[in-house]
This record gives sequence, C-alpha cells and structure tokens, in this order.
Amino acid sequence: MRTKSLKKNRINVVTLGCSKNVYDSEVLMGQLKASGKDVVHEEDGNVVVINTCGFINNAKEESVNTILEFMKKKEAGEVDKVFVTGCLSERYKPDLQKEIPNVDEYFGTTELPQLLKALGADYKHELIGERLTTTPKNYAYLKIAEGCDRPCSFCAIPLMRGKHKSTPIEHLVIEAEKLAANGVKELILIAQDLTYYGLDIYKKRNLAELLEHLVKVEGIEWIRLHYAFPTGFPMDVLDIMKREPKICNYLDIPLQHISDSILKSMRRGTTQEKTTKLLKAFRATVPGMTIRTTLIVGYPGETEADFQTLKQWVKDMRFERMGCFTYSHEENTHAFNLVDDVPEEVKMERANQIMEIQSQISFELNQQKIGHEFKVVIDRKEGNYFVGRTEFDSPDVDNEVLIDATVAYLKTGEFATVKVIEAEDFDLYAEVVNN
Repeated sequence: MRTKSLKKNRINVVTLGCSKNVYDSEVLMGQLKASGKDVVHEEDGNVVVINTCGFINNAKEESVNTILEFMKKKEAGEVDKVFVTGCLSERYKPDLQKEIPNVDEYFGTTELPQLLKALGADYKHELIGERLTTTPKNYAYLKIAEGCDRPCSFCAIPLMRGKHKSTPIEHLVIEAEKLAANGVKELILIAQDLTYYGLDIYKKRNLAELLEHLVKVEGIEWIRLHYAFPTGFPMDVLDIMKREPKICNYLDIPLQHISDSILKSMRRGTTQEKTTKLLKAFRATVPGMTIRTTLIVGYPGETEADFQTLKQWVKDMRFERMGCFTYSHEENTHAFNLVDDVPEEVKMERANQIMEIQSQISFELNQQKIGHEFKVVIDRKEGNYFVGRTEFDSPDVDNEVLIDATVAYLKTGEFATVKVIEAEDFDLYAEVVNN
C-alpha cells in the first residue's frame, strides 16, 4: 500500500466557461494541494479534470470537444484518467455517460467531496479561502454566493447551480485576507446575482455591509462588482461606492433587453421605464460611474420593432461597456416552450448592429479621456507594451491601457499613474506620469 500511495500522479485541471468556474477550479486545486497532490492548471498531467460549461450552445460544444480531445489522449495512452465536472455534467450527466462512456467519472457542481475522493484526496472543511489562484497575481475572483433564485425564462443556470446560497461575511473576509497576503490587490466580486446577496442568511440584501467589511482588508486596493440584477438592486451599495475609494466606480449589470414585451416574456420583473430610471439613479448618485451591461438579441418573438426599441435605447443610454449575445434556445428553460422564430442570420445581424453602435459610443467616450490622468494596474507585458487597466475596466472583457515598454519600466501587478495620449474604440494609449 505504501509504495502505491507514494506514486506521483500529476492532476491537470482544465477550466472552461465563466469566472465562477475559474473560482471553482481554484478551490478544487487548493483542496488537492492540501491533500499533498501534485496539481497544475492546464499543463501536462496524467490525470485530467475538465471543469465544463453548459450555459449556451457554443459553450456546450467547446466542453464536449474538450472531453473528446482528452478521450483521444487517454486512448493513445498519453493520459491515464479523465474526470468531468461542472455545469455540463450537472445538466447532462445521463446523456454524457451514454455518449462518452470512457470518461472515468462524471460529477455535478455540488459534488466536490466526491470528486476529491475519486482523485484520492479528502475534502477539508477547515480550508476556508484556501485556493490556488490561476489569474495574474494582482487580481482574484471572490465568489460571494452560489446559485440563483431568479426565474429568467432563457437561463439554465438554476438547473445547473441550484438555489441562491450566500457565503457568510466572515468567511469572505478570511478569504479576502488570504488573497491579500498572497499579493492580490483587486477583488472581483462574482455571483450569479450580487443583488440578492444576504437575503437567504441575513434576511435582507446585505451587499453594502459585506463591502464595509472588505474595504478594511489591508492590501486590497480595488473591489469590483460583477453580475448585479436590476430588480431589487440595493441602493445603499451606491452610497458606499461613492464614499469608499477602494470600491471601483464600476458595475456589471446584465440587462438583456429593454422592449417591455420581451422583458415580460423573459420574466425579468422590470420594464423599460424602471430600468432607465435605475440607471439614471446610478449616474446621479455616483457621477463618472462606468456601467457594463450585456444584451440578448433574437429572443423568441423579438420583432423588428422590439429590436429598433433596443437599438434606440442603446444609443440613448451610452453605456461605457457592453457585450451583445444571440439568443440560445436551451432545453428545460421556460423559453424553450416558445418557438425559436428569429433566423440565425437575423440574430447575428442584430448583434452586429448593436456592437457597431457600441463601438462608436466607446470610441467617443475614449476620445474624451485624452489628456486626462488615470490610476492603472499593470496586468502583463505584451510585445513592446505594458498592458494595464483603469478602475473602469474589468480583465478580459473591457478596455485596456497600453504603455510603451521601450520608454517606461513598470512592474506587473503594480499601480501607476498614466496620462492618455491616444484612444481607439477599445484601447487607450498612455504615458507614465510617475512611477
């Protein structure tokens, strides 16, 4: 037995999908390391764990293709075992077991202890906040809740992630302190729905109180809010955002659509009037705030008139940041009962039109930054440029600031003050004011 337990198996964790999956992979890796396992992220290993995404068709395809790719490696003897976890296997486990039976075992989103056992590790309850982060050292995701209680018609997340479950404030503070001790300077708060935080365990929307505790963590300089829901948004969050310099003047609030008939069918619990009023309140309370949103086009029954309403609204609201997706018809969702009646090419055309409008807005807003100074964090060096972000930009999805590396020397993970000298649709070029 002893010789077998000393055999060195390297576990390669492969992450697909969103930041919530990144977080889950980091927790898994932290647990494996605590059990003395040799664990890597997306490097060579003879045991593979694929953390899948099952949100929309493209993501599902990528997940299935990745599983098949590793099955070929297993057949060729390049890897010994393949385990699959995450949203896709939560949602489609019986189908996957039937279609790809050679996978050693499938696990759902809540089966971390069972997955660890299969990997020869023990689940350690005492490891609050222990993770092996896979992001650049200066920022990390902090998942403050799991699951979602919202009834949105198009969304399969409750099927895969279950009901909303907030993490207690004291646990999140411990996690933030550990991240700060490891050099993390920016916390990106994520959940399926930040707006709902605390309702289940504190019987009130408690995001503001959580922020009051997190701003006290030494070493954390920026706190960024992702994935808020418009209905029931706790307005006291804006007061602390305005008051506390550590909280970025930034909010990611996916709005999905604005036509009243589409919002009703989507079961979003709001209207165009209420949404517009909310956004105006955001901007009045926190002047200069950056609002990021995402929209869906081609939802069942979306008429040309609905789309024109959305287009005009995008022009009027002038969002600082935006993404636009085509509707994906997902089985077992409420909207799956509707006819997916907008042709794929019309969906794509509408998404392109929205993004064209947005890129012009982004260009105009960026032009206004020329000559102004900003605090930026340096994420990486790429070619002849240091690549940084302002407090108004989230990693991977938003604008970047490029600083000529042949002129200035900057350290990744550090902050610098820069002056914008040139601007494009989604990139700013800047020079260092002081180091």
